Amino acid sequence: MTGASSGIGQGCAVALADAGAHVVCAARGAERLEATVAALREAGYSAEALTLDQGDLGALEAAFEGAPFDVVVNSAGLARHGPALETTPEDYDAVMGINLRSAYFLSAWAARAMVAAQKSGSIIHISSQMGHVGGIDRAVYCASKHGLEGMVKAMAIEWGKSKVRINTVCPTFIRTPLTQATFDDPDRAAWIMDKIKLPRVGEVDDIMGAVLYLASGASAMVTGTSMLIDGGWTAD
Repeated sequence: MTGASSGIGQGCAVALADAGAHVVCAARGAERLEATVAALREAGYSAEALTLDQGDLGALEAAFEGAPFDVVVNSAGLARHGPALETTPEDYDAVMGINLRSAYFLSAWAARAMVAAQKSGSIIHISSQMGHVGGIDRAVYCASKHGLEGMVKAMAIEWGKSKVRINTVCPTFIRTPLTQATFDDPDRAAWIMDKIKLPRVGEVDDIMGAVLYLASGASAMVTGTSMLIDGGWTAD
């Protein structure tokens, strides 16, 4: 479980632990990660911490060596929003490095470990509705998420016969500390509420049903697809 120290990733860790899984919580910030794992254990759940900078591909590959996880959830992500004409190469590389490059190799190394163990597995990426539409000041972010959606489809074709499934969950704007600045902008908040057909924004708990479904045998015939938890945003 990457990105497990806050927001959606932390919510996924709690939901999976509550469903009976032993959860390996991975994130870059050791202090918040250890606090998350301590809270899970105090609540009676089975969890351990793995301090991991997902952008460090050597460390990422090592995390999967000899460790065929049954389920891998990738919730790590990065956004640097702004007009496309003002995007710097550094912004582009940073967003693509986490949202697509590390997601690509995380998937490949997780699947390799699953196949080597001759077992099935489920890889779940927390993507975005922005992998299906465009958005204001989000050209780089949309590019990374559209790329992620295409990557997942191709990998699903390749790994299906090995019973390794790979899918995405695509939320709308979810209220987390990272999105609070967007909600605090009146123009952006109005844009969001105009696009979401249901009369509220998303909460972390709204995503958990999809994650648990894709992690379980109930989704045994689901691969190469995306589950849109978008309040109707993409219905237009």
